Amino acid sequence: MRVWRLLCLVVAVWTATLGGFAAKNAGGEAVKVEPPYWWVEMENDTLQVMVSGPGVAAADFAVDYPGVVLAEQVTLDSPNYKLLYFRILPEAKPGVMRVRYVLDGKKRSFDYELKKRDRGREEYTGFDAGDVLYLLMPDRFAKGQADGKARKRAKASKGPKDAVAAMDFPVGPDRDNPDGRHGGNIAGIAEHLGYLDTLGVTAIWLCPVLENDMPGGSYHGYATTDYYRIDPRFGTNEQYGALIDKAHGRGMKVVMDMIFNHTGSNHPWMKDMPSKDWYNNPDGDVMTNFRLTTVHDPYVSDYDLKHTVDGWFVPAMPDLNQRNPHVMKYLIQNSIWWIESAKIDGIRMDTYPYADMVAMSRWAGEVLREYPNFNIVGESWYATETGGAYWQRHSRLNPKETSLPSVMDFYFVTGGRKAFEEDTDPWHGLNNLYDHLSQDFLYPDPMNLLTFLDNHDSDRFLLEEPKDLAKWKQAVAFLLTSRGIPQIYYGTEILMHGSKEGSDGYVRRDFPGGFAGDPVNAFTAQGRTPLQNEAWDYMSKILNWRKNEARDVMAKGSLKHCMPQNGLYVYQRKFGDKEVTVILNGRDSEQALTMERSAEMLPYGITLRDIITDKPVTITETMTFAPRQVFILQNF
Repeated sequence: MRVWRLLCLVVAVWTATLGGFAAKNAGGEAVKVEPPYWWVEMENDTLQVMVSGPGVAAADFAVDYPGVVLAEQVTLDSPNYKLLYFRILPEAKPGVMRVRYVLDGKKRSFDYELKKRDRGREEYTGFDAGDVLYLLMPDRFAKGQADGKARKRAKASKGPKDAVAAMDFPVGPDRDNPDGRHGGNIAGIAEHLGYLDTLGVTAIWLCPVLENDMPGGSYHGYATTDYYRIDPRFGTNEQYGALIDKAHGRGMKVVMDMIFNHTGSNHPWMKDMPSKDWYNNPDGDVMTNFRLTTVHDPYVSDYDLKHTVDGWFVPAMPDLNQRNPHVMKYLIQNSIWWIESAKIDGIRMDTYPYADMVAMSRWAGEVLREYPNFNIVGESWYATETGGAYWQRHSRLNPKETSLPSVMDFYFVTGGRKAFEEDTDPWHGLNNLYDHLSQDFLYPDPMNLLTFLDNHDSDRFLLEEPKDLAKWKQAVAFLLTSRGIPQIYYGTEILMHGSKEGSDGYVRRDFPGGFAGDPVNAFTAQGRTPLQNEAWDYMSKILNWRKNEARDVMAKGSLKHCMPQNGLYVYQRKFGDKEVTVILNGRDSEQALTMERSAEMLPYGITLRDIITDKPVTITETMTFAPRQVFILQNF
């Protein structure tokens, strides 16, 4: 009886909260259908539809739609799930097909829409080294109001307030709690797209926005409880799509954060597992060891490797079994559904090495087969270059093919800060940058690395507010002019600082001015301090120069650098006849130095424009550099 009441509650929640995702059959009962719709003329002609509802496994399904064949019906361990595998033949046309089934002797049915694709697969171009990603946490960035049309639609569909109330854990904002929800939402991001555009970023990466119906609220978004639904505390699927449309209207891209290694512990699959092997260690008694070296250790024990990839990430995040082909098909389709329906421009995949390598290679390969110009970056948190290089596709270090185009360069997070703090030679200071880049031979495609000073999982690059910006400016200049795809963590432009010691929330603070009642509004120059405005103007100048003048050089240009000596680091980006040469004085004192070592890039007598000061700079045999001086010189 208790089980039956639980099933009835699950059905009630589906009906109340999912709108178009819950289909009512001919008998009036609700069944959940995932994905909620699909398209004709996809590269992969096989569509998996997961139907869930009380006793649905016993049903016998049929479809009579031109060009569509129900190839297989899969019954799993749970009586409440059925997997339907349809073949969508080339002759299938857009329309609504009636899916019929018989359950308990009664004839039932639901409608399933096949849509026409509204753009070509090659038109999904992804992000590249010509872009700069702005990483923000939706709950902490800004809280806005939905526009009039969105409010009317929400009211008509009994949401989003009603949708939040229907959740198992309808946690509201508590801005005094660093680990609680603070109330930021999609509308707040949409209202500040102009700010981001003016700053000069070309893409935004949102920490996960899918439903996290978890105890405590799971404000960060990394404990998914519904893969096809935007968390109603952030907004609706429709609002998410509208945000992307608005971003595209400004020439900005949107990268979606996805998590396929694990779900949240309150996902319906955990309450009623489709099959016994849907999760690894379903009893939750095995945690990961967080030792990613086991994945490529040639001497690794089976025990250690299994704990790395099959252990739960934390007790609230159970580990999905990607080796189950039905699980993997579901996840592959989910990615394609969001790309096709919301028009996202890239994917950041969380905890990439913790999942099954072979299965995730299949996932990445299927996505790129459908969208050959797309880009995917996998989180691969390694302290060494070899660990990251192991995961990029076509790696000579990995005997298996990962199919993953881009990986994250965690250099600054794991020790790169000292490159701008130290003031000694020959093995310290800016030599750290030189030595790091000298390892790029390990990567199949170093230009497709995501580079960053910090992110939501690390200490802020600035542990405290600086007295001056000299070292910060060097770090920003290097990030935005060296190889790779730069990523900026929200608030870096206004010198947000702090350590995660004690709580991750301390490096995920609210953006000042993003919430009603904030005493200051750092989205405006008037709300920023003089030092913050100096930082904002400096970063914005370089970002807009990248976007408007130097995009091709940054996206495609070669890199040559001179080994730092006496603290002076010189490197050049070159594309065709365009050259950008950067000079960094890594010393805290003024110094006069000979320029002989960089003469092949900067011949004596040449005059170039410094894009920071907009002044000409003439290269002479000996030059004097101010403490921590930065030149970004261009010949065009």
